[in-house]
Amino acid sequence: METNYTPQDYKSSGKVKWCPGCGDHAVLNTLHKAMAELGVAPDQMAVISGIGCSSRLPYYMNSYGFHTIHGRASAIATGLKTANPDLTVWQVTGDGDCLAIGGNHFIHAVRRNVDLNIILMNNRIYGLTKGQYSPTSPKGFISKSSPYGTVEEPFRPAELCLGARGQFFARLLDVDLKNSQETLVAAARHKGCSVVEALVNCVIFNDGTHRDIQEKEFRADRTIYLRHGEKMIFGNNRDKGLMLDGFQLKVVTIGQNGITEDNILTHDAHCIDNTLHFKLATMTGPDFPVALGVIRDVEAPTYEEEVRRQVADVQAKRPQVKCLNDFFKTLETWEIK
Repeated sequence: METNYTPQDYKSSGKVKWCPGCGDHAVLNTLHKAMAELGVAPDQMAVISGIGCSSRLPYYMNSYGFHTIHGRASAIATGLKTANPDLTVWQVTGDGDCLAIGGNHFIHAVRRNVDLNIILMNNRIYGLTKGQYSPTSPKGFISKSSPYGTVEEPFRPAELCLGARGQFFARLLDVDLKNSQETLVAAARHKGCSVVEALVNCVIFNDGTHRDIQEKEFRADRTIYLRHGEKMIFGNNRDKGLMLDGFQLKVVTIGQNGITEDNILTHDAHCIDNTLHFKLATMTGPDFPVALGVIRDVEAPTYEEEVRRQVADVQAKRPQVKCLNDFFKTLETWEIK
C-alpha cells in the first residue's frame, strides 16, 4: 500500500535555532516539501552535514542523520551510500565547510559520481564563527578577517562542480520557494551526484549579499529560471532571451532587430558536452541574468553501482572464495623452514 507523506512527516520535534530571517529556514522548509513530493519514507533516508550554520539541518529532520566534523561530510556520505546503496542520502553543507576545508572531499565525491544529493548553502561568509570571509566572498570583501578587503579571487561552485566532471548542477534562491522545490526534486531524482547551490542570506554578518537578485521588483529581469526543453526567456515582460554570438552568450530583446522566440536558445540540460552549461552557470550581472534551476542533468554510471558491479564480477570469476580464509589461500604463499 502506497503511503502519502506530508512535509510534517519529515520535520523533527527540535526547535530550529537559526537566526530569524536566515535564508537557511527557506531551504529547510522547501526540502521538507520536496521530500514529501518524492515520497521516500523518512526511515529510508539520511541527512549528513559537516560544520557551520547550514550543518545544523540534520537536527531538524525526522530521518537518520549525522552531524559530522568540519569538511568531512562528503567523505562520510560517500561511505554511507557505498555501504547502503538503497538509502537516499542528502548532504547539507556551506560555502566554508564544503569549499575550504572540505574542498578536496567535495570535488572527489563529484568526480566519482556518488549518488548523493548535495545542497551547498552559499551566503559568502563564515556565519557560525562570526563573520570571517569565505572561499566565495567577492574580491575586496571587508570582514573581520579581511578588514582592508580580501585580495583573493573567489570560488564559483559551478566551476568546481563542472571542472570535476559533475553531471548535475543546479542553483536556487532562498526567497524563490516554488522554483526551489522543483529544483530539489529534480536533484533527488537524478541518479548520481547532484549539486544544488542554494543562494542564501545571512542577516547578521552578510545581510543583502544576494540583494541584487533577491528583491522581487527586479528579480525577473536579473535571473533566468532554466527548464530542459524550454526557451531561455526571462524578464518582467518575458521579452528577453539568450542567444549565441559566435561562441559567446548574449542577451537580446524579443521584437527588436528582427529577433523572435525562434532565435532564442532552447535549454538542453542533458547535453553531454558541458561547454554551454558552464557559460550558463557562470553568468553574472549586470550584463547577464543569474541562472537558476537545473543547468546540467546528465546520466552516467554511479560510484556505488560500479563498486557493486566490480565485486560481482570478481565473485563470479572466483566462486571458491567464500570467506576471508579462502581469500588468503588464493594469494602467493611460501613455507619457511
